Amino acid sequence: MSTPDLILHHGLFTTLDRGNPTASAVAIKDGVFIAVGHDSEVMKLAGPSTRVIDLKGRRVLPGLIDNHLHIIRGGLNFNLELRWDGVRSLADAMSMLRRQVEITPAPQWVRVVGGFTEHQFTEKRLPTIDELNAVAPDTPVFLLHLYDRAILNGAALRAVGYTKNTPEPLGGEITRDANGNPTGLLLAKPNANILYATLAKGPKLPFEYQVNSTRHFMRELNRLGVTGAIDAGGGFQNYPDDYAVIQKLSDEGQLTIRLAYNLFTQKPKGEKDDFLNWTRTSKYKQGTDYFRHNGAGEMLVFSAADFEDFRVPRPDMPHEMEGELEEVVRILVQNKWPWRLHATYDETISRALDVFEKVNQDMPVEGLHWFFDHAETISDQSIDRIAALGGGIAVQHRMAYQGEYFVERYGLGAAEATPPVAKMLAKGVKTSAGTDATRVASYNPWVSLSWLVTGRTVGGLRITPQRNCLDRETALRMWTENVTWFSNEEGKKGRIEVGQFADLVVPDHDFFSCADSDIADTTSDLTVVGGKIVYAKGEFKSLDAPPPPPAMPDWSPVRSYGGYAAWGAKAEPVAAMRMQAAAHCSCTNSCGIHGHDHATAWSAKLPISDLKSFWGALGCACWAV
Repeated sequence: MSTPDLILHHGLFTTLDRGNPTASAVAIKDGVFIAVGHDSEVMKLAGPSTRVIDLKGRRVLPGLIDNHLHIIRGGLNFNLELRWDGVRSLADAMSMLRRQVEITPAPQWVRVVGGFTEHQFTEKRLPTIDELNAVAPDTPVFLLHLYDRAILNGAALRAVGYTKNTPEPLGGEITRDANGNPTGLLLAKPNANILYATLAKGPKLPFEYQVNSTRHFMRELNRLGVTGAIDAGGGFQNYPDDYAVIQKLSDEGQLTIRLAYNLFTQKPKGEKDDFLNWTRTSKYKQGTDYFRHNGAGEMLVFSAADFEDFRVPRPDMPHEMEGELEEVVRILVQNKWPWRLHATYDETISRALDVFEKVNQDMPVEGLHWFFDHAETISDQSIDRIAALGGGIAVQHRMAYQGEYFVERYGLGAAEATPPVAKMLAKGVKTSAGTDATRVASYNPWVSLSWLVTGRTVGGLRITPQRNCLDRETALRMWTENVTWFSNEEGKKGRIEVGQFADLVVPDHDFFSCADSDIADTTSDLTVVGGKIVYAKGEFKSLDAPPPPPAMPDWSPVRSYGGYAAWGAKAEPVAAMRMQAAAHCSCTNSCGIHGHDHATAWSAKLPISDLKSFWGALGCACWAV
């Protein structure tokens, strides 16, 4: 056997390999596990060049894989967004907003773009438009809440140009006062296009900043133990233009997340042309083990999009849905492309299955890893039909954020198996888990795992009785080995097993023994992707990989707050001071000489009149952007 590059030992490994379920040590060579066993046997493989890490008895899990994450779109915008994910009170959230407004220059916006719900706040409400105007009279503020609404302050209304004469959007509403003037509240009824079309009017980051932003988003995911994801495309995310950033990072070997991407149609009534073009110019599975093509969806045709806003009645899909969907599915089957289809309600799923079964009669879909996304209200009959056609179901934790609204409309009884995950698994259907982040829910995988295990929303409401919840091992499999069928990578990753990719996480809570209440608050102490350490903290901090350069631009909320639960604002005092210093200067590139030690530079005893003068205090060109 070859000499390992890396050995991790003295650990408590949950391998998910049924033939070898536990281990205390692993050896890694060329990014793959070459030995999984006990310390006594694995340590014998070490050579002079082998790096050896003592895990000190810590729990180790396979790296987490998100089955539905808008990581490409999320990465392009991460540095622009103030994240309220995991913030427990509206007072804290508004304090964050106020501080961000103070440092955001004109004409930039302050954006809170999803990932939270009013029910997570102790106040159980959203801010009012008056409250937004009070903290930001001149800076545009755009607040997106799930798929149901956006709240804009007066400055944002002026920036987007909405007036008394702006027409009502199809499937949405611009709420107005008694004089017909927009109030700042935009509603999806249930079509969310007005929300996203308005957001798209805001300033965008330049290309190099988008590269930096994507790296910071991947770093944040690594901090939470995510090592892989399937990107579900997204509205206003055009291929190949908006994929240039992730392609650049892939070409330069800077991806720290394994990413499979699906192509999402962008033009209503032009879906057939999109997929005809893409099947001519793209090849299924093209790419590498870090960045590869994964088929079509989650939007195949706009007529099949049943946006889930549980505050309003279920939408009926138009009569032309079946014909338009059949045209696209036939193109995909002919080219052996898998597909994924956004579907919230069983009424949509059953109609789509009519199409899939019809196509299957003369163009067999056997062997294509196609699946439905979401499937909150799927019926037993539809589950059986999916199983008969060899499809799958990718569920996400949207009910953890919208469960209260679902209960309000349909009742607690209807919510008990929404979606019926345990039943899907019992029926043998390929089923996996993810988040649908970054807008309709948070990207935090541990929130999803908590929801699967406890049946509780982030607001604390128990919507799933214990009989419909999953045990912890089953929930973990939903986030690891089960996802690999959905990217056609079975046997390559998802378990800690000889021959599989060396992707793993050492969580800061022992997932199998911690309290239920601790699951959602878990982060990673050590994340490894392909045998490389991509994130480390706590007792492993000295092993950490070099982080990306500071978030660009210099006023980015990421510099002050980090990500989920505003962890950056809770950093140790010295680190917090440095982040504050960085946020108030224009330095955006990593300086190899000074390492962005602004606190030291600003207080240095130098013969200058202004301690914040870069030429005086820093004496280099690290100010350049």
